[in-house]
Amino acid sequence: MPTLTFRVPGSQSPHTYELYKQITTIGRSSENDICIPDPLMEEDHAHIQFDGERFTISVLQRKFSLSVNGRSRRSSTLKHNDNIDLGGTSFQFRMFAEGGSTTSDAQEVDPLEAYRRIYRFSRALLRGDSMQQLLEKLLDQVVEVTQAERGFLILMEGNSPQVAVGRNIQRENLADATQLFSDSIVSQVVKEQKPVIVNDALNDENFSAAASVVNLQLSSVMCVPLSERGKLLGVMYVGNSRVTSLFDQTSLEVLTVFSAQASLLLQNALLVNELELDNQKLNARLDEMKSSGIIGSCEGIQTILNKVRKVATTDVSVLVTGETGTGKELIAREIHRRSNRNKGPFVTINCGAIPENLLESELFGHVKGAFTGAIADKMGKFQAADGGTLFLDELGEMPLNLQVKLLRALEEKKVTPVGDTKQRTVDIRIVAATNRDLETEVKENRFREDLYYRLNVISLHLPPLRERGEDINLLARFFLKKFSAEYNQPVKGFTAQSTITLLKYRWPGNIRELENRVRKAVILSEGTLIDTTDMEIREDQMEPILPLAEAKEQFQSDYIREVLARNNGNRTKTARDLGVDPRTIFRHLEKEQEREEGDEG
Repeated sequence: MPTLTFRVPGSQSPHTYELYKQITTIGRSSENDICIPDPLMEEDHAHIQFDGERFTISVLQRKFSLSVNGRSRRSSTLKHNDNIDLGGTSFQFRMFAEGGSTTSDAQEVDPLEAYRRIYRFSRALLRGDSMQQLLEKLLDQVVEVTQAERGFLILMEGNSPQVAVGRNIQRENLADATQLFSDSIVSQVVKEQKPVIVNDALNDENFSAAASVVNLQLSSVMCVPLSERGKLLGVMYVGNSRVTSLFDQTSLEVLTVFSAQASLLLQNALLVNELELDNQKLNARLDEMKSSGIIGSCEGIQTILNKVRKVATTDVSVLVTGETGTGKELIAREIHRRSNRNKGPFVTINCGAIPENLLESELFGHVKGAFTGAIADKMGKFQAADGGTLFLDELGEMPLNLQVKLLRALEEKKVTPVGDTKQRTVDIRIVAATNRDLETEVKENRFREDLYYRLNVISLHLPPLRERGEDINLLARFFLKKFSAEYNQPVKGFTAQSTITLLKYRWPGNIRELENRVRKAVILSEGTLIDTTDMEIREDQMEPILPLAEAKEQFQSDYIREVLARNNGNRTKTARDLGVDPRTIFRHLEKEQEREEGDEG
């Protein structure tokens, strides 16, 4: 194998670098293939290029020093045993290791020809052949250049070696490959992870008794491990049953380089496979997001979606809570989409948008003449959702008298249209949503406790947009892409400042507000990037960053008020719950009162 031997300044022992690449870089920078801490050498000083025929050394700039065999050069074709000086460091170039010999009648391996083959094979990698074709071509080159009869690429599957490719000198695949190599020799290389050359296997004290060696009448065998970053991938094996002492150190070097090529191929194949799997998962996730309309990767949203997957296939009622604009209807639709009722209707009714005197008719229907204006029979939402899902939005707005009728309809699975006495059976799944705290509504007798527990079998609470972190930017980019295409606008992204603004703004209207602001910005923007002014967000609307002491005081004040409220204003119990002296609570309340009086004044 062609090498450069050199001595690092300050080191007593020489270093040898094998020139196995098409271009090998030399310099003081750690990014070079050969990095030498020589103050007389440039950061990127020179490179050695192999063109398939010869090795050529060149400096990267004319002023950089290069001397070959005592003569200054800018570029020079290298020959065996050339002496090279770069900066203050001397190198020796060797085309092949000296001292190797063969005792067989076979011709000695020509190192330069071997490297020409390696170079040609490296070029073949660019042609886009399949992995199997590339490995077969690689083995063909190995068998031919080493003068073997056959070659094998053997990969580890767990702890068991399995033949991936077996080729003969006629460039044919070996049908009975597993019977044509010595498993004893392979086992030793796998165990020790060191290359082995056997010159006369039938008379070798380590392998002559092996059944595979005897049966195959093996003479010359060479086997090297395939590894990547310390992990054993398999072995490369070549053999000849007619010639003894066929392989020498030069042959081993050639096989080692080809095995390195095979290792890279295999490692790249594994990486490609992993990337393909990751890409499949990502595409599946994106398809899922597109189909559901739910975009987000924050922990809160992922927790919600995990619950949705679990409850969707059941028929239990689900209560979705969260601020206005957080996407409660999208969650309801996702539950329906994943359920066994997905071929049935998904029917929505906003309980807060319909006048009280019409809401009962909207829910349960009415018959002709039931009230003034009822000029024909009308089917209610319950019947329209038969076989599917009924989404009760803004449930907390429903008046108490209708809550009683809703509870009866849910329990009996029957509805009675307004003005009629005949009941209709319905088969529906209920998903309800509200932005109110229904537990508080129950305590204050504005919502029936029995209905609350009937609907709240599974509760899903959607986090507000301000608590979703990077999801804000993810959603903003989604809306930008959607609206720039819809309105044929050349807007491509957000400025750095507007990205910061998106995260600092409190988004009281949540996702709905974000969508509207991005839509407006896309329409009004005069450039390719949306700025803060395009979204019409002022500095005073953004959440200020408080000093730590002030933030701590504010949290403490808010928390004391919360615990006081939970204890119905009982200061002694609040102090006991918080583990503080009651005087602390009194002092806090006095400060609050002084602050309020100061604000009034």
